[in-house]
Amino acid sequence: MNDQFQTIDQIKATAIDMVLKFGPKVLVATAIMVAGHFVGRWLGRMFEQLLVRFKLEAPVRSLLVRVAYLIVLVLFAIMALQNLGVELLPLIAGLGVAGAGIALAMQGLLGNIVAGLTIIFTHPFHVGDYISIGNEEGEVLDVTLFSTTLGHTDCSKVVIPNRKIVGEILHNYGKIRQLPLSVGVAYGTDIDMTLATIDEILRANPRVLQEPVPVVGVKQLADFRVAISVMPWVAVPDYVAASAEINKAILETFRARGIAIPLPQHEVRMLGSAV
Repeated sequence: MNDQFQTIDQIKATAIDMVLKFGPKVLVATAIMVAGHFVGRWLGRMFEQLLVRFKLEAPVRSLLVRVAYLIVLVLFAIMALQNLGVELLPLIAGLGVAGAGIALAMQGLLGNIVAGLTIIFTHPFHVGDYISIGNEEGEVLDVTLFSTTLGHTDCSKVVIPNRKIVGEILHNYGKIRQLPLSVGVAYGTDIDMTLATIDEILRANPRVLQEPVPVVGVKQLADFRVAISVMPWVAVPDYVAASAEINKAILETFRARGIAIPLPQHEVRMLGSAV
């Protein structure tokens, strides 16, 4: 029994000694981490106000603010470890070796991060722009360090790794697009009246932008028709709907006003007859 009491007393003494020895350091380290949290949040808010001046998108600003917060937290964590007496040089050396191995294993991911930073700071496109790259096109919905998300008119989404974007030929339509419409009329049609009719149709459609001015004119003198080019500008979300509405309005108006849309036809002449 005496041995058991002695063991318990030794454990209590050791625990008390550990508390007295490391307790203040643990409290100070905890205080350092709490201070780091508040300092990181404060610097994050200041950094976000600075980023607003650079006109970065909200998702990008949020990401950079989180990165800044983590950097501050890591610096305060280093201070806390030093206060606890942890040897940082062996730890940093070990992390360096581990980091090199991780970097080799995650080359694709790191490539996406570098490409994401390039996109963020060079601004080849913004959220809301309509872009075309490779075989994909769509409205930019989100830009992160790792990928860019495009939205299609069929409500589907395409997620493209950023390394597939940087260095490729990119067509940025912006936030408006030009409809490549065309209609054919007979050669005997009054062209000036036809052009005025199409202009009237475009002005009546609320989806059609009046600036830039729609382009309407004779596109081609084909075999059986005069091709009229109808190229108005519309907002990216209205691209499909505006195309359908304008084609429908042209067809109905041409029928009402007697403007003929000719069908393909061929004339066959008999140059001789069999005896």
